Amino acid sequence: MASILYHGEDHNCTNVDRLMKRYYLPVSYGIIFIVGLVGNVTSIGIYLMKLRPWKSSSIIMVNLALTDLLYVLSMPFLVYYYSNGDSWTLGDFMCRFVRFGFHFNLYGSILFLTCLAIFRYVVVSKPWLAAQVQRKFWGVIACSAVWIITATEIAPMFTMISLDERDNKTYCLDFASTIAMDDMRWYGWVLTALGFLLPLVVVSMCYIGIVKQLAKGPSTTSPCRMRARRVTVLILVVFVVCFLPYHILRVLRVETRRKHITSCMVERIVHAAYIISRPLAGLNTFFNLALYTLSGDKFRRAFRNTFYRKCWLTKARSLLHLAIVTKEGSETPAA
Repeated sequence: MASILYHGEDHNCTNVDRLMKRYYLPVSYGIIFIVGLVGNVTSIGIYLMKLRPWKSSSIIMVNLALTDLLYVLSMPFLVYYYSNGDSWTLGDFMCRFVRFGFHFNLYGSILFLTCLAIFRYVVVSKPWLAAQVQRKFWGVIACSAVWIITATEIAPMFTMISLDERDNKTYCLDFASTIAMDDMRWYGWVLTALGFLLPLVVVSMCYIGIVKQLAKGPSTTSPCRMRARRVTVLILVVFVVCFLPYHILRVLRVETRRKHITSCMVERIVHAAYIISRPLAGLNTFFNLALYTLSGDKFRRAFRNTFYRKCWLTKARSLLHLAIVTKEGSETPAA
């Protein structure tokens, strides 16, 4: 009876979630693609060309930018898919790969940001270990651990995401929109707890520890300590603004789909809110770009030197002067 009532209400349901997928998602993903591609390619280029040798934090930043870059490269496929009315034409593997890429970036970013918060906390609270944690060795160890843990966390999702063919169309379903089975439901809960809530607790504790440390001691306003505080605050903002709504609404999306007594309108509203949260989670790439400039003065100087107008004018004048001198030298008759 509950199932009959559920389907019987379908004609009274608005298609707000379908409209959002058709118009909101392509625009949002398109913006993320353009800004993320330009920003992360630029950031990686600056780290590779201008900021050698690297410290541990630099290695983590480069890996974070690489993760974001791999994520934004999957955006054109999603833009085409949603613009085409949820019609997937690229096959089963590409569907799994694109959906897998979103979650890999999400949980990889969470762990990289957590590593940065831990390193900043150590620098502030234990200054005698600052030089130690800034060694390349610890950056390589941290990044290797993040890649392995993230791949382990997300590996089961590769088998849970699949194509769905109905109404003469092929759908590439998101993880929370696939058939709601008990094993998928529990996997979602475990992934939320270990992949998001645990890092959120760690980041919050690092921030509290940094604030307490800054409240005492003679050098509370030193550039290093204040920079550590700003970085940790930005990481917390990313967790709360980008990651928290997505995880809450993903859980609600799965739960409302498996309870047949849920009205159609409630499911549609939850689905619409979940759709909003997905590009919001992808906006962490924007915050990460701001994180690079906050992480140290060297990156800001390298960025200014690369793109500042006067710098380019100086280089242009030097090249022009060199070209004139070379031309005059070649036109001078031999003695």
